[in-house]
Amino acid sequence: MCGIIGYVGSSDAKKVLIDGLQTLEYRGYDSAGISFFHEDTIETVKTVGKVSALRHLVKEKATDKTSFCGIGHTRWATHGGVSSTNSHPHTAGKVTLIHNGIIENYQKLQADLEEKGKKPISQTDTEIAAMVIDDCYHGDPESAIREAVSKLTGAYGFCIMFSDIPETIYAIRSGSPLVAAHTDKGSIIASDMVALVNHTKHYFVLKENHIAKMTKEEIIVKNEYGEIYGPTIHHISWDVGAAKKGGYEYFMMKEIHEQPDALRNTIRPRLVDGLPNFETDGVSDDIFKNINRIVITACGTAMHAGLIGRNMIERLARIPVTVEIASEFRYQDPIIDEHTLLITISQSGETADTLAALKLGKERGAKTLSVVNVKGSSIARESDYVLYTHAGPEIAVASTKAYSVQLAVMYLIAFRLAYVTGTCSTEETQKYMDSLVHVADSVEEALSFDNQAENISHRLAKANDIFFIGRGLDYALSCEGSLKLKEISYIHSEAYAAGELKHGTISLITDNVPVIALATQPDVYAKVISNVQEVRSRGARVILITDSNSSVDASLCDHQIILPETDPLFTPFVSAVILQYLAYYVSVEKGLNVDQPRNLAKSVTVE
Repeated sequence: MCGIIGYVGSSDAKKVLIDGLQTLEYRGYDSAGISFFHEDTIETVKTVGKVSALRHLVKEKATDKTSFCGIGHTRWATHGGVSSTNSHPHTAGKVTLIHNGIIENYQKLQADLEEKGKKPISQTDTEIAAMVIDDCYHGDPESAIREAVSKLTGAYGFCIMFSDIPETIYAIRSGSPLVAAHTDKGSIIASDMVALVNHTKHYFVLKENHIAKMTKEEIIVKNEYGEIYGPTIHHISWDVGAAKKGGYEYFMMKEIHEQPDALRNTIRPRLVDGLPNFETDGVSDDIFKNINRIVITACGTAMHAGLIGRNMIERLARIPVTVEIASEFRYQDPIIDEHTLLITISQSGETADTLAALKLGKERGAKTLSVVNVKGSSIARESDYVLYTHAGPEIAVASTKAYSVQLAVMYLIAFRLAYVTGTCSTEETQKYMDSLVHVADSVEEALSFDNQAENISHRLAKANDIFFIGRGLDYALSCEGSLKLKEISYIHSEAYAAGELKHGTISLITDNVPVIALATQPDVYAKVISNVQEVRSRGARVILITDSNSSVDASLCDHQIILPETDPLFTPFVSAVILQYLAYYVSVEKGLNVDQPRNLAKSVTVE
């Protein structure tokens, strides 16, 4: 959600902070600001709008003020409206602070502070947190931080400066991610590794409730007992070029084109003797034994990957699977026990609701397996077992390659589970794996369909409503296609199981309403075509996506997209490219910012 960066060292802190915030823009934000030490005082510059506006303001107001220590923030409004006053950093007494997260009990804390005559100037929960720390501060920063956070309820990632402790930054987190590194030019901390990669490829994840003290010379980390320890150092396997557009107009298009490599990087290391194998991931087959139920929980795009995972696991392994929206699951008093396998899916590994669902599952005795893209993330650390997707950094808010590799891991899980439980023979499993390995080639071929999608988008961009229909795997994919379209084009869109049309949905179909119909599954192909005829007869403009073996009367649709030859079980990978293209080109046609849609953030680290 919000972007955080802190730096202390020998370089120009203002430049390091603003450049770092620029790399974090993809997370979504509405204001930005920095605070920095100058001649033993803390100065703050912040503004509504883009980081470019902040850069201009800093140049205007503070260009001649040297600084080697500071903190910076991009805010996505939660508490309080979009304003310079509500933007970060916030200062209370000797404390200046930036924050990612939500303090749930801020109103009670505010009331307590007001009884002491201390009133905030903003509408934010973050300023209250700064005031609480300042209220607890009597010369010992670590003691003040510990005492303050013991009073807080909610999620937070804090970077804190004390005005009487120059050239020093303190950090602590609970729920919200922070990664840090020390280099020959100083110490740096951020909410995302993308902000570190220009400085170093080695970093550590600050653990929850541990305090980092950052100076030019070193980073000292203490656990909850005040003991100093050396954190585990991770290595960034991608370079700064992976976080730049590489000649594409938008990150989303770059990431669409990165899908074949991402799929290969995710699938091939888990192929041993033609079979799926998780030994190098440290995932034992024991996790699949003595289970009678699987629950998949996730949010948004990751949840849609879970829908397809359910289909494949039940189809091949014959074990009942439910897919739960994480924000609902955690409040449902779910029935899970030691015979349940709980699978959580999250690109960032920091999704707040998914993390809470994971913790609930563990409390009730379930085995836990997480599918995440970020090593050392909160969900990865909390889970019993982890299968990492190898998509590299995904910058655009609308997920593309992260979705594809989540699908790939769900297929791998289905194949391994079916093999271990004996519902698929060695030969059958090897055949499935061969098809999965080659799906990257089909996806690569589908990338050449961009002109078709662009031509169709001219008409779709004028629509007020767009509907997706499909059955089975095609319906599960329709849910993701609909989400992708609405989140970056702002066109109202819904996905429906095609068989449900007569149960109310068809009343929404009128002249010229676009319907995107997926018909790639042989067992229900005739049924979907019948549904297409139903909407066509009511005036719908039909975009029909079919496999290469289907023959369709040209009068049945306005546009037909015939996918590259692919095993029907694997068409979601290929169809996903087409739906991503359609969403992308509709957004471009409407003149919108594809990478940063309004009101959305890349990583939802608060509830």
